[in-house]
Amino acid sequence: MWYCLPALTGRPVSFRTGPPSCPLSTCIRFVSRAVPDRRSTVDAASWQTNERRARAIVLSVAQQRIVQPAGLWDALSRRGPCRHRALIKESILDAAGGVQSLPEHDFEMIRRGRRLPEPNRQSVRQRNDGRYYLDVEWRAFDAACEVHGIPHLRVMQWEADLERANEISIGGPRLLIFSSYATRRQQDRVGDQLARLLRRGGWRG
Repeated sequence: MWYCLPALTGRPVSFRTGPPSCPLSTCIRFVSRAVPDRRSTVDAASWQTNERRARAIVLSVAQQRIVQPAGLWDALSRRGPCRHRALIKESILDAAGGVQSLPEHDFEMIRRGRRLPEPNRQSVRQRNDGRYYLDVEWRAFDAACEVHGIPHLRVMQWEADLERANEISIGGPRLLIFSSYATRRQQDRVGDQLARLLRRGGWRG
């Protein structure tokens, strides 16, 4: 049985007799429809040459509740050494949510590496319909940053986040939004964009 997992599109899982030809889909062969093989998900992610594709496999399976994050964690712990192990671990944590999935340490390493100014963290912005919390804000430079994990990809949350980001940009600082993946794995790009945002606000670093 092949499960077709369109990467983070929100479309339902489909079942095929063989792997599809669509390049946007990733197919994982499980032992049965009723009890998907947790190990197959980890194996499929580890076989990928592209990190983003490996991450998409883990997040798609967890987001569509084919396998729970706890089951993926158990499978990874039994798997032993494999390609993308650290990335698979991070993706499982992101899917599970919670404080351990927040890349605060990684963001701080980017800030220090680029010698960016110290920001205000968890800054509160008052709006007519309630409060908004910004992950990071540089008030002196009219700049802010948000880091989004997997919960922000759920349809209702995604819509609310877009509306929230628009409101912040209209009445507040210029806002950059990064995924937790980018904060961990694309730190040069994140640091470069943050530095350019701050310079536009008057930072002379």
